[in-house]
Amino acid sequence: MAVAEPIIVPGYQGEAIHGPYDDPDGDSDADSGVTDNSDSSTETAFERISAAAPRGWRVELIEGEIHVTPPANGEHEEIVSELSGQVRDHDKGSGRYTGIGLNVPGASESGHVIPDLVIAPKGSFGDQEEWHEPSGVVLVAEVTSNSTAARDREKKMHGYARAGIPVYLLIDREEAEVTVYSDPSGDDYAKSPKYKLGLTVPLPAPLGFELDTAEF
Repeated sequence: MAVAEPIIVPGYQGEAIHGPYDDPDGDSDADSGVTDNSDSSTETAFERISAAAPRGWRVELIEGEIHVTPPANGEHEEIVSELSGQVRDHDKGSGRYTGIGLNVPGASESGHVIPDLVIAPKGSFGDQEEWHEPSGVVLVAEVTSNSTAARDREKKMHGYARAGIPVYLLIDREEAEVTVYSDPSGDDYAKSPKYKLGLTVPLPAPLGFELDTAEF
């Protein structure tokens, strides 16, 4: 049986992609370190890379940079599954979504992100759109990997705060800790208590229950 050839996408380890779309004056000086902040050129590059990415890979536009991330490993997905299950046990009326694309404000006019888990009322994403406004979202969660930790801690946090998402839950495997960001204000959150991974973590309203991270 013939084996399909893999599609090779630059930036597969999750780093920002730089190339001809970064050239602000079209004179092929992409190595000059000058970044083109043109929304149209970045969006064009984003759309082309999204179309070329293999199934299961995430292509995101974060703070004006395109990031391509391969499928997560099993440990990562077990944590996402456990988190989703605890939310379900607490509130069966909440929708728990993976693979949902959200529009969040960024360094460019808009950013496109795919959180590891989105909690929102059931039916929040019943349309046919690929990217959704985050107005009904009550919590987003990210589980870090080596290639995503830096942007999960900073760039995504700023985007989620600007979008007004009430709670951002960061499960940081590299640091063995959980940060609960709440009360968004501008491009930051007013509250960001940290807890050691393995402890019980109180989640603020609108969820308002204790998350048992010993199961992670």
